[in-house]
Order: sequence, then structure tokens, then C-alpha cells
Amino acid sequence: MADPTDPRDPSEARDDLDLPVPLGPRPPRRVVSLVPSLTEAVAATAPGLLVGATNWCSHPADLTVARIGGTKNPDLAGVLALAPDLVIANDEENRRPDLDALRAAGAPVWVTGIRTLDDAFRSLDRLLTVACRLPRPAWLDQAEAAWRDVRPTASPRGGRPTADGPRAIVPIWRRPWMVLGRDTFAGDLLRRLGLRLVHAEHAERYPAVPLTELLSGRPELVVLPDEPYSFTAEDGPEAFPGIPVALVSGRHLTWYGPSLVTAPTVLRRAIDHPFIQGEETTS
Repeated sequence: MADPTDPRDPSEARDDLDLPVPLGPRPPRRVVSLVPSLTEAVAATAPGLLVGATNWCSHPADLTVARIGGTKNPDLAGVLALAPDLVIANDEENRRPDLDALRAAGAPVWVTGIRTLDDAFRSLDRLLTVACRLPRPAWLDQAEAAWRDVRPTASPRGGRPTADGPRAIVPIWRRPWMVLGRDTFAGDLLRRLGLRLVHAEHAERYPAVPLTELLSGRPELVVLPDEPYSFTAEDGPEAFPGIPVALVSGRHLTWYGPSLVTAPTVLRRAIDHPFIQGEETTS
């Protein structure tokens, strides 16, 4: 008989949105992932479990599963044709109508909801140990340990780390310019690294802000990730003359999975050694 006090009881399983998920009596054997970071998390833990993933699921590089479209426009018929006994998704990455359609067709859907690093650790543990019924992976322990050791970042022009870090803006798109606002996973990571996000208290999570307004805020650092918009040394920094710019790995800034193990080191290296447009890059 099911024990309602056991959080790992499949008959009582609920996802991050507190929605019931009919997992069945046996551990899932066919999992479809609609989120790149969750794809990597499952693949790094139990490589043979995945049977489908989005076209944007680029890690691990040798992943060989059926591709079922994008995060916002998955091929629902293609997903169902894979006969998944679990579909994993995210409330921000995926559209509710798509997830509702999969549920209506009988597919168990587990949705993650992540706004902070602590959310990510809790959510990943539940996804892997409760939904997928796998042992907790060593990489998750390593990621938690890596972030426990995080210290404040240095100033944007070099120098000693301080508790009062640089004021930073974090564009994630241009045409129009959009930045990290309040209540975002990536923003929480940067805060832990010592940055003070100019738009951290904005009413919107990803506000569109004109470039003139971004510049008038007098940021001390501009952080440009290579996803979702692919900012590069030639596309983005020229809009912020005279302001230190850190080009960072979008995977390490926005993905919640095995990349969290090395994210503190990767992000700090970029943040502590920015460059200024027109000046020699700091090594």
C-alpha cells in the first residue's frame, strides 16, 4: 500500500509546480526531455534512460536520441510516438499548452520550477531521485560543494575582491535590448559571485530596456552571455564603449545541471578579467 508520508512514493509524486505526476509502479525506462540542461542532467546520471530530446540539447556532445523540435515548439506527435513513461520540462522553457496536450494524451509530465541556485539543487535532486528513481549522482554533490566555496568577485578593472561588487547589467537579447531583471536563476548566480545587478528589482523578470537607458544607469560591468542571444567580441561590446565587458558561457550561466560543477570557476574567470572595447584584452 502506498505510504503518503514517503516523498518518494510514486503514487504521491508531485512536481515542482505541485502537480500530481502518475509515474507508475516501476522506474521510468523511456524519458523525453524538453529542456537542454535537464537533458544533460539525466544523460550524465543514467545515459540509457533518454529516448528523445530537443534540437537544442547540445550536451553531452555524443547524445544520440530522437530529436523532437524546440523547447517552444516541440513535435508533440513525435514525443508521443516515442512512448515515453516520463516527459521532463520546465515552467519557463516550455509552453503550458504543449505540456497540457501531452498530459491529455496520457504522458506523465514532470515540470521543474527554478528561480535560484538553491531551487536548482532541490529540483535536480527530486527530478533524478523521485521522478526518475535514480541514485543521487556524485556530480550534484560536487556542484553544491563548488558553490559553497564561492567568494566575492574582484572589481571590473582588476583589484582585490570586495563584498560590494560592481554594478552590472546582463543583456540577454538585442533588437530589442533585453536584460536580466528580478527573480532569475542566472541573476542569483551572478549575485553569489558578487555582482550587483542594476535591474534586480525591476518589475519584470526579463525587461526590454532601451540602450540609452542602459547606458544612463552607469553600469560598471556588462555581462554578455553567448545564449540565448549569441553575443561575441564583435557583436555586443561595441554598444558599451568604455565599459568593461565580460563575455560568458551561457551554458554555465543559465543551465542547471552538471555545468554547475565548473560554473563558479568559468564565470569568475570571465568576470574578473573583462575587456574594454578598443583596449587590449586583459589576460
